[in-house]
Amino acid sequence: MKTCKHCGSTFNPCRPLQSVCSPICASRLVKASKKAEIQTTRARREAIKTIPQLIREAQFAFNAYIRARDREKPCICCGQPLELSAVGGGYDCGHYRSTGSASHLRFDEDNAHGQRKVCNRYGAGRAVDYRIGLIARIGLERVEALETNNQVGKWTADRLRAIKAEYRAKLKELEKAAA
Repeated sequence: MKTCKHCGSTFNPCRPLQSVCSPICASRLVKASKKAEIQTTRARREAIKTIPQLIREAQFAFNAYIRARDREKPCICCGQPLELSAVGGGYDCGHYRSTGSASHLRFDEDNAHGQRKVCNRYGAGRAVDYRIGLIARIGLERVEALETNNQVGKWTADRLRAIKAEYRAKLKELEKAAA
């Protein structure tokens, strides 16, 4: 008598290397081992991600949250309504101070707002109009705090993973509240 590796019941094997009691247990054991293999592979891939990869993933989650947060608001610089139905989405998460010049502010919610693609991509961000809209939305004091913030920071893998998780959770809450 042997013990089934999947369900734990005892059985009389028909073949010398038989380790499960039935074909059903065999298929379930294979599925469970594949699932475990997928989880270990996923964990290994996550462990070897570079800082730029993690920044990209965190930025994607942050931008999705900002676009959802500002869905009902007008464009920060031109005041026109944000278009939801355009191909590829009608608006971006535009940053007042760009992620290239002020990377320490890339995940600052005061620095990022819904912006029409025409304004963000083809209008070079429209910084003057963005500032006017930003003052109206968050106030002069907070805008000046953004403009004078020149801290130098270094992103760590753990911090980027936490940012990604935080903004995914915030996005879920927003979507749940909207539904």
